[in-house]
Formats: sequence, structure tokens, C-alpha cells
Amino acid sequence: MIIEGNQKQLAAMQEFHNGNRQEGLRLQEEFAKEFREEYKDKDHCSCKKACRYHGNCKECVAIHRAHQEHVPNCMRPVINKKIKLISELTEHSIAGEIEMPKEVLR
Repeated sequence: MIIEGNQKQLAAMQEFHNGNRQEGLRLQEEFAKEFREEYKDKDHCSCKKACRYHGNCKECVAIHRAHQEHVPNCMRPVINKKIKLISELTEHSIAGEIEMPKEVLR
């Protein structure tokens, strides 16, 4: 099962955008059911960092919400994709102003 860019979930979002909430919810629940079945005994966490909260999204997200310093590693590709689109508005001129921290959590 592919999680990122999952076709069923993309279709669900399209239904929501089209105003068809019922169909969107149906497709979303189908995705969730397939996810629960596929990953009941497998690792679903895309984070590559060895962490005590690996695979425990509930606690991981709570920790990040609490300290509000950065987002969980698994969410970075999604957010960076959106930031890249916004950055295109200024020909990515912000790139020269950004300095990576010494420790980049990967």
C-alpha cells in the first residue's frame, strides 16, 4: 500500500472539493480501513531517525504540538512541497537567505 499520494485518498479529496462530502468520507474510510489492515503488523512510519516514538504518531504529534519548534520528520516532505510552490512566486529568491541548522533531524 502506498500512503503518500494514495490514489483513493486523492479521489476522496477531489470529492470533498467537488462538494460531495458523503463520497469523500466513504473513500476516506475505505483508505483508513485498508491502512489499518495493511499496517496492523508492519511499520508504517516514514521517519528514518531512530526515535523512541517511531511509529507512534499520536505521541509524536503531541510532542511536536507541545514544543511547537518544528514538525515531525514525516510531515516535512509534504510541507516542503507546499513551500516550494510558494517560493516559485519569487523565483526561489529566499533560498539564498536560508541557512540549514547544524543538526538537521532526518
